[in-house]
Amino acid sequence: MTKAELYKKACMLPLLPGVYIIRDKTDTIIYIGKAKRLRIRVSQYFREGVPHDNKVSQMIAHADAFDVIVCQSEFEALVLEASQIKAHTPKYNILLKDDKGYSYIKITKEEWPRLSFVLQKEDDGAEYLGPYTSSFAARQMAETAMDAFLLPRCNKRFPQEIGRGRPCLNAHIGKCMAVCSGKISCENYNQAVRSAVHLIRYGKKDILKILNERMMEASDRLEFETAALIRDQINAITKVTAGQKVVVDPDVEMDVVALAGTPGSVCAAVLRFREGRLTDKREFLFHDTADIAAAREEFLPRYYLDDEQIPKVIAVDELPPDADALQQALNEKRGSEVQLYVPQRGDKARLVEMAHTNAVERLARESGRYAREEKLLDELAQVLGLAKPPRAIESYDISNWGDGTSVCGMVTFKDGKPYKAGYRKFKMKTVLGTDDYASLAETVSRRAAEYEKYAALAKAGEPSNNYFGQKPDLLLMDGGRGQVSAAREALAGTALADVPLYGMVKDDHHRTRAIVDSEGREIAINMNRGTFTFITAIQDETHRFANAYRKQQMHQKSYASTLTEVPGVGPKTAKALMARFKSVSAVREAAMDQLENTPGVGPRLARTIYDHFHPQN
Repeated sequence: MTKAELYKKACMLPLLPGVYIIRDKTDTIIYIGKAKRLRIRVSQYFREGVPHDNKVSQMIAHADAFDVIVCQSEFEALVLEASQIKAHTPKYNILLKDDKGYSYIKITKEEWPRLSFVLQKEDDGAEYLGPYTSSFAARQMAETAMDAFLLPRCNKRFPQEIGRGRPCLNAHIGKCMAVCSGKISCENYNQAVRSAVHLIRYGKKDILKILNERMMEASDRLEFETAALIRDQINAITKVTAGQKVVVDPDVEMDVVALAGTPGSVCAAVLRFREGRLTDKREFLFHDTADIAAAREEFLPRYYLDDEQIPKVIAVDELPPDADALQQALNEKRGSEVQLYVPQRGDKARLVEMAHTNAVERLARESGRYAREEKLLDELAQVLGLAKPPRAIESYDISNWGDGTSVCGMVTFKDGKPYKAGYRKFKMKTVLGTDDYASLAETVSRRAAEYEKYAALAKAGEPSNNYFGQKPDLLLMDGGRGQVSAAREALAGTALADVPLYGMVKDDHHRTRAIVDSEGREIAINMNRGTFTFITAIQDETHRFANAYRKQQMHQKSYASTLTEVPGVGPKTAKALMARFKSVSAVREAAMDQLENTPGVGPRLARTIYDHFHPQN
């Protein structure tokens, strides 16, 4: 439907609350919103002359149809919107992703378990607490627990190194129970680790009571060393927690939320206070928008109605238009009343200002990053003599191995940063043997053909989100004059023929030395530090990506060659088996009926394969 047709349809909607669902030409949901009055909200998108920010403008440009669900109340619309966004994750709704990875607290499974803060969860049999979205909070909890229960931080192995050498400095200053001294029993040590985990999971409120009871019991049994150890743990917990500044009422769970914006981005900052102390800070960036009020209206229900724990108090810099409906939804999810309000004075008002300051600072840092990247691309354009900074840069590297098989890795840098959605892998289809020039020519020819295909679809009114439908601003080949010449000849007459093309030359130590233009002339870049570092990063990343793909192909080929040792299994059947079972070990463990269901494998060959891996004694 055209924009005019969508506007006409929107003008027929009722003045009732509800949820609207906007779809593109492929019938994919691209945006879900709620409205107090559907007709007014939806028609604003498609009415001529209404200004919109970049994100909304892009959404409208892709809109082809919309549906609505009329609700009984604004509250019902709010809850329905939240559930629909969670189910469909539309492209133009805000994504609640801060730039922090997940963190964990790890407790090893061994006779003398160790507790530590880690960034990755591994399949090693250990117990992991988390995930925590804030590494700050996870690290702080782990450090507090280890300080409170005097757990070791050293690399000594227990019990192998118990009694060997002197205790470390931490033991002498009272920060470690000195397991290495041999004076701590395994039972007492494990109890300390369990107590540390309890402190992390449930806080200090009841752990002090439990420890006091254990200390008295140990004293009654005349186990004075154990009682003294527990006493030290109680003192450590009291000391550690006393050192954390209380800024709000210790009995109040409170979040403080504030938003700030620039002409191109909005940042939401959330400060979390538990037991009176700041325990976490999270920041969320929303690009291509300058509408703080709209971001706030969408952010608050998305953040709290998904899976986030709802505190008793939420102090905000400004209430959203649907504050009453949001208040009701928060109350229902928490199971008790939530105070959602704007503090006017006092400490809580100052905390809201603190959250706003964090949001502003984050935007300033982001602007600085963008400014550095803009400067870097400007410098590269000047060095290469380009008319404008290259926003989309594609880099290619051929990787081959002994049997003459070659692959190519294509890496994309967008706005100065790696853009993983633009990475591609190419396996040679027409080149036989090791020929880097021919392999590179085949690769860029296929790239040009893909672009021409998607460009034709877009011209016919069928745009695609496939990266191949975008035209790069700069092409870089890993290599010198020969690689550049081969790629230039392959692109002649294609839609990518006018894209600037250069080679990246390395010295004898495999370090980036210069750039080669399409005429074979070298451009020195070592005098331009920013350009030199940037090109080196691109070349290294391309080389890494291409080599990783080659190694992957080598492993698959070696696995397949193992299967061809089975009588009656040729390369085609081996490939089919690998595609179905992913590994030779999985083929070895497969049952007869599973083997029979593999394309190209019948009952007789399935029996042969099974008997090959399960020989009769």
